[in-house]
Amino acid sequence: MSGETNIALIIILAVLGFLVFLTICFMPFMVQEKKNKIVQRLGKFRKVAKPGLNFKMPWIDWVAGDVSLRLQQWNVEIETKTKDDVFTKLIIAIQFQILPDKVLEAFYKLTNPHQQMQSFVFNTVRAQVPKMTLDEVFEKKDDVAQSVMEELKGKMAEYGYEIIAVLINDIDPDAKVKQAMNEVNAQERLRKAAEHRGEAAKILQVKEAEGGMESKILQGKGIAGERLAIVDGLERSIELFQKGIPGATAKDVMDVLILTQYFDTLTKLGEKSGTRLIVLNSTPGAVSDIKQQITEAFLVGSEGHEQAGKDKAPEAK
Repeated sequence: MSGETNIALIIILAVLGFLVFLTICFMPFMVQEKKNKIVQRLGKFRKVAKPGLNFKMPWIDWVAGDVSLRLQQWNVEIETKTKDDVFTKLIIAIQFQILPDKVLEAFYKLTNPHQQMQSFVFNTVRAQVPKMTLDEVFEKKDDVAQSVMEELKGKMAEYGYEIIAVLINDIDPDAKVKQAMNEVNAQERLRKAAEHRGEAAKILQVKEAEGGMESKILQGKGIAGERLAIVDGLERSIELFQKGIPGATAKDVMDVLILTQYFDTLTKLGEKSGTRLIVLNSTPGAVSDIKQQITEAFLVGSEGHEQAGKDKAPEAK
């Protein structure tokens, strides 16, 4: 009987020892940095375990959940209609974190904080975007984001959430709308390009006309100067001829010069290889006609030269 008692006692002590061992093993627990753990005792909140080594009473205490204190981001996709009846999707990024002194509220007050924030975002966006055209949504997306942030800050603070920033990451209208917008933009750019090409062509034509005008003026001045130089040369030649041959008249000198020029011209034309020269009516009478025409031209040029000299006379004075 004594032996059986001893065995039973040993078993009881072993069970108690094992339970004590388990109790000791389950008492300590670790909490990582930027996290808190919620400890409950028999279903009731007991404490918030901070980062580091913590202890709980086994069998009656347990960790109900973790609460992250890190900065978090959650994207909300919302579809709404603009003032010009265009359906578009907005991707809104919400950056938030749980306040360290309100971990209890953040854990117990909201079952699904993301769904709660989504409801506030939907309410704000669908109240503002329908008042704007699609172009205004793109231009004023920061204003929409600011309105969402103010709404979330006021509503989520009581639940222990701090809203750090709200960003509209994307505005995605229907594919057909985007294609139409691209076509409008392309046509506008083509129109501007055509205007620039027309303006450039206009400037080019004006510059060409101005250049042509100046070229004609210079060409006319060159021809006039050339004729004056010829007249001066002829006058000089007549003076020298009359000095060398006393009694020779201007008509005699012109006859000699005309014949000389005529034969010089024939000689130069004949010197070029491959040139075909056809002399029409090269009789002395024809030469006399040419001489008469050149003489008349000389007389006209001489009168013009004298008139030019008279015009310059007052300036010389």
